[in-house]
This record gives sequence, structure tokens and C-alpha cells, in this order.
Amino acid sequence: MTADPRDCPPDDAVRPRPPRGTVALAMVLLGVLTLATVLTRQATGGDALPLEVLDLVVAVLSLALLPVMWARRSVPVALVLAALSALSPGATPAATSGVLQIARWSPLRTAVLVAAASAVAHAVQGLWRPPAFPYGWWLLCDVAVHAALLGWGAYLQARAQLLADLRARARRAEADREQALEGARSGERNRIAAEMHDALGHRLSLLAATAGAVEYRPDAPPEQLAAAAGRVRTGAAEALEDLRRLVRLLRGGVDQLAPPPTLRDIPGLVDAARSVGTTVVLDRSDDRATAGRDDAEPSPPVATAAYRVVQEGLTNARRHAPGAGVRVAVTTTADEVRVVVADDGPARAAAGEPGTGLVGLRERVELLDGTLDAGRSPAGFVLEARIPWA
Repeated sequence: MTADPRDCPPDDAVRPRPPRGTVALAMVLLGVLTLATVLTRQATGGDALPLEVLDLVVAVLSLALLPVMWARRSVPVALVLAALSALSPGATPAATSGVLQIARWSPLRTAVLVAAASAVAHAVQGLWRPPAFPYGWWLLCDVAVHAALLGWGAYLQARAQLLADLRARARRAEADREQALEGARSGERNRIAAEMHDALGHRLSLLAATAGAVEYRPDAPPEQLAAAAGRVRTGAAEALEDLRRLVRLLRGGVDQLAPPPTLRDIPGLVDAARSVGTTVVLDRSDDRATAGRDDAEPSPPVATAAYRVVQEGLTNARRHAPGAGVRVAVTTTADEVRVVVADDGPARAAAGEPGTGLVGLRERVELLDGTLDAGRSPAGFVLEARIPWA
């Protein structure tokens, strides 16, 4: 709920100052009005010389006080101008402009008090310096003019506040839009980075393992060397296709990433790991299928997360404990999907910088309200994930 600007205290420190040209033009116009008021009074009123001198002095003093109206102490200056208007009509243009200025920038209560003071002062002026028409009409015009000035100033203040609120709202909307856009970009970059690590990294790991086997067994039978070369060729082609797909996606094309893997694709991972010499035992149990449930396959995000856990576990086993046996257990129950990847080899420090696979994998699992545990066990290294069924 936006507060009414007329009920708020004035903030002269942030009050915008008008351009110098505007101030100069206003001074000229008010000077002309003041001079016309004084000359008209002298021409029609038949005042004595002391009153004519008083009109001139008051007119000069009121014009001198006008520039101060833009300063912080504008309310006291407006009250002084109202008091001067009780002495002479020469202060009337400046006093009425002061009422408009206060109504434009000050709270409504302050503006009403200043307008009332100016109206009373002009009523006093009409008592001891009678106008050319009946005093009753003078009072009516006096009140009507000050009410109009008060309403005009309040309208300008409300309009300025509305425009300021709209500008602030537009700036906030633009900032929120930029933040959302940056968040979307960051999320897309993270998604592509995770896909590159999980898919492309796994394929390259298999290629490295196959090439290493060929390097250390150059005396292997020709049929084994041919089979290894075929796996390298196939793996390189698949990695190249993944890379092309990612490059097209980064360039803003319409290509999409590969279809998300499912639990049915896990045996393919195991076969690929076995093809490079890793001993892998797969234990797959499905309580839902044996219970006759139709929803034996979880949702794509859950199935992909489980697949990535197996993939990361096999990759880490090849990298940190080459030659070790690996056991993969995938269990689906009524409430969750449980994946365990355990190797029986000693941990070895990996060359190069540490990877971020486990970090990204933990984020993926936790986004699905699951848990991921990774660490040493008496028999080797264990990676375990529990993902709620969805």
C-alpha cells in the first residue's frame, strides 16, 4: 500500500530544483504582475503618498523573498509573504505563488495552514484598504483563489508522486527482469556444463581407458586389438556427436540435448565399462514391478539422476581405482530409488585439478529432495544416492 504523499513529512533535501531558466521566467512574470498590481492600485485607489511608498517597498521585498521559496525554509518565507500581503496588494502575486509552492511540495496539513494564513491576510487587506467592489465579493474571491491554488498544488504533488512511483516500479521490473534473465542464463549454462561432464566426460573416460589398455597390451591378439579400435572409433563418433549437439545449442539453434536417460539405460553403462576391462556386477531389483505396479519407471528427472549416479560412480572408479571391481546396485521401492556404486580398490589421487562431478551430482539429487553420500568404506569407496519416487 502506497502512502499518501500529502500525509508524509516534506523532504526538502531531495526536492528537485527547477532549472535556472524557469526560475528567471517565473521571477519576470511575478515581477510584471506585482508591478501591474501596484500601478493599478495607485491609479484607482487614490491612496496617499505613504501608502504608495508602502506598496513599492512591500513589492520589492516580496520579490526579493521569492528565490528563497526554492530553499528548505520555504514555509516560513510563505508565511512572511502572507503577512506582507495583509499590508499591501504589492505582495499578493508573491504570496499566492508561495501558497502554490507549499501545496506543491509540502504535506497537506502544512499547505492548508499556509493557504488559510494567506486568505486571512488578504481579508485583512480588504478591511483597511477597501477594494473597488463589495467586501463580500472580495472575501468570496479570496477564499476561492486560495482553495484553487491549494487544489492545484495538491494535484501536481500527487501527479509527481504517481510518476515517481511508476518510474520506480519500472526500474524494479527491469531489474527483476534482468535478474530473472541472468538466472535463466546461469541455469542453462549449468545444465549444459552438467551434460558435458556427465555425457561427454563419460565417453572420453571410456576412450581413455580403451586407449590405455591398447597401449599397455600391444601384444594382444589381433582380434582384441581390432575390437578395442572399434570401441575407440564408436566412442569417438558418439563423443563428437555430443559435442556438435552442445555447440549447436550454445549457438542458439533449435537443437535439443539428447533425450534423458532412464533406468533401462543403466545396463548399457555397465556393458560399456566392462568393454574397457572393468569388472562390474549389476544388481537390479524392482519391488514395484514384482508387485504388479504399472509405474515401474520413475519420472524422467528421477531416472536421469539415478543414471548419472551410476555413470559418475563408474567414471570415478576407472579414474581413482583402475583395475578394481565395481558393484552397482539399483533398487526401486514404493517410496524411492536407491543407487549404490561401490569399488573394492584403494583410492588413488587423480592427476590434474579435482573435478566437480560429485558437486553437480549432489545438487541434482538434492533438487529432487534426495540424499547423496560419498566416502571411503572398509572395502573401498562407496557412492550411494536415495531419491524419492516421483
